[in-house]
Amino acid sequence: MADKRDYYEVLGLQKGASDSDIKKAFRKMALKYHPDKNPGDKKAEEKFKEINEAYGILSDPEKKDKYDRFGHAGVDPNAGFGEGGFGGFGGGGFEDIFSAFGDMFGGGFGGFGGGSSRNAPRKGRDLQKNLTITFEEAAFGTKKTLKITKYVRCSTCNGEGNAPGSEKRTCPKCGGSGQVHTVQNTPFGRFQSSAPCPDCGGSGKIIDKPCPDCHGTGKVRRTIEIKVDIPAGVDNDTVIPIRGQGEPGENGGPNGDFYVVLSVKPHDLFKRDRDDLFIDIPISFSQAALGDEIVVPTLSEKVSYKVPAGTQPNTVFRLRGKGVRNVRNGRMGDLYVKVLLEVPTKLNSEQKQRVQELGEILDHECYAKKTSFTQKIKDLFS
Repeated sequence: MADKRDYYEVLGLQKGASDSDIKKAFRKMALKYHPDKNPGDKKAEEKFKEINEAYGILSDPEKKDKYDRFGHAGVDPNAGFGEGGFGGFGGGGFEDIFSAFGDMFGGGFGGFGGGSSRNAPRKGRDLQKNLTITFEEAAFGTKKTLKITKYVRCSTCNGEGNAPGSEKRTCPKCGGSGQVHTVQNTPFGRFQSSAPCPDCGGSGKIIDKPCPDCHGTGKVRRTIEIKVDIPAGVDNDTVIPIRGQGEPGENGGPNGDFYVVLSVKPHDLFKRDRDDLFIDIPISFSQAALGDEIVVPTLSEKVSYKVPAGTQPNTVFRLRGKGVRNVRNGRMGDLYVKVLLEVPTKLNSEQKQRVQELGEILDHECYAKKTSFTQKIKDLFS
């Protein structure tokens, strides 16, 4: 492995280059050193192999990660780090890599590959829907039934596209491959390009008698209902995947998936941070000074809590296990209660007099913080 050049250097890149930069660099250098543009040039052929190998590694996220961490040894099957042949293409060489990236080049070069087959099985389109639920539904879980309008497999033709009792026939223009190939001679060499067959649309099959319901597409648009189980503990932007409920696949491919993205309405009393809940409860001066038993609401019940005498404003108490259930491990979060000292704002004359009398009989020893602050002021200016 010691004689191999750094793969990033081969493509003229710095380590950490993005996927798009890697693809652009490969395309540029592959065009430059392709054998069709350099007939009989052994150096160009070797360079092309080197570029091919470098791109095969750096375009594969798993192999790229191993190469970034361990160098060439990380992708050498004999070193115990990797699997299979070089470059993530099973060691297939030029033909495999150009087949895999045929769409990028608009077809193969001079006999190397012909692009990916358009009549190969393809997964159906994924769908997404936003769903707004209440704070309580997010905390305790719920079930919803959603209506979505989407393409579904045509029941009349079972998704085949041809009318019942009829059959498809192989396209005579492309021979069933779904691709037509053209060869063009240019000053840079002989290029071969591929395109979907215009007669069969790339499917490789001709439908003489289309299905009357789907008109040959194999799918029809319908509004259906999907039941969604929302587990306890979900939060804003939680995504619930429902496998196979997307749109039908192509050429026998699997259905796409349906993703439900949740939005949670805010609560009038509670705020949430992960599995913990927070609530502010106002208390009076007498409750704070003398202590009192207050009622604390939780999401499921009311609980009593003893506020100790001398409680200061903005003191926070924790009630364990009164938060939200963790959606993964089932553990309950906590409820944090902040007590807010409320100062009365509307006092009649008698109440004002009583408050004044109270202020006069409460000496400095009743106010530890105020006494300490006053002493610091005296020390500052003494």
